[in-house]
Amino acid sequence: MTTKKQFQVSITPYEAVGVVAAQSLGEPGTQMTMRTFHYAGVAEHVPTGLPRLIEIVDSKKEPKKPLIELYLKSSYARSASQAEEVARDLSSVFVSEVATVEDDLSDRTIAVIYNEKEAKGLGVTFAALKKAIELTYPNIKVLDNRIIIQFGKQKKKTSGEEVDVSLKSIRKTTNKIRETVVKGIKGITRAVVIRDNDEYFIRAAGSNLVGPIEHPAVDQTRIYTNNIKAIEKVFGIEAARNSIIREIKQVMDMQKLFVDIRHIMLIADAMCFSGTVKSIGRHGLSGERVGVLARAAFEETVKHLVNASANSESDNLIGVTENIIVGQTVPVGTGKIKVAIKSKKSK
Repeated sequence: MTTKKQFQVSITPYEAVGVVAAQSLGEPGTQMTMRTFHYAGVAEHVPTGLPRLIEIVDSKKEPKKPLIELYLKSSYARSASQAEEVARDLSSVFVSEVATVEDDLSDRTIAVIYNEKEAKGLGVTFAALKKAIELTYPNIKVLDNRIIIQFGKQKKKTSGEEVDVSLKSIRKTTNKIRETVVKGIKGITRAVVIRDNDEYFIRAAGSNLVGPIEHPAVDQTRIYTNNIKAIEKVFGIEAARNSIIREIKQVMDMQKLFVDIRHIMLIADAMCFSGTVKSIGRHGLSGERVGVLARAAFEETVKHLVNASANSESDNLIGVTENIIVGQTVPVGTGKIKVAIKSKKSK
């Protein structure tokens, strides 16, 4: 009877896995295009290829074109009309889309004129518009289809005396009112319904995860955004790690480049092992100390060497680059192992 041996996928002791992973991603990276990709239905050109890869490893606060995918619960996902209704509920409608906002600097007033035709098409009533403006500016007057905001005097912080509101602040307020959300979820725009196999899902511009989760039609277990920082904030570091792996793999697959998933996993682990997503920049992993010679070998050689000399910095030669520069065996792989021979005692 043969027993099944338990084999664990392991790697040769002292193998330079970091260098191998860097080379395995760096070399295909030279063949990448600078193209942008147009997602069907969403009027956004989403970066792919090298720009997207740089965005991921730089751990940007928000991607250039954030996208969110919202899958619906089975009762909504089967019907296109119901999915469209959910998309309309989620998509942000701004004041500027349903009303004309004009400021009168001589009278120090702002007039919001309700456009009935456009507003009805977007499902926004005059009452909803009034309520949205009242939340921020309670002192308003209503005249027919107009909402008037009158600016009085304000107290100076330093002296406490009452002065007229500056014209600059009135103009700023006008722009702020135009960008006020009347309906839908802030941070979700241009939501479109897409069919995938036998179900419909919503793809939209934006990366607000909290708002859509609270909607009764959205399946909370299948919500995804390409904003890694937003995933980290809402779902935690493990979800962010999986997101990094998925995003890098997606970039490689789109470019028809094959990279072993373990190299990508190693990079994701290195970025996330501390509990927060760290960027990988020109000086290695963010917040990690890199040797003087390694920094000098990459960019701005003289600057790094002069600063290291001025600050009496030392280099322990633990990396690959430093040892190649000084011409000694690199302390990885076979270079890490010292062989000791037990010699026979002489008579």
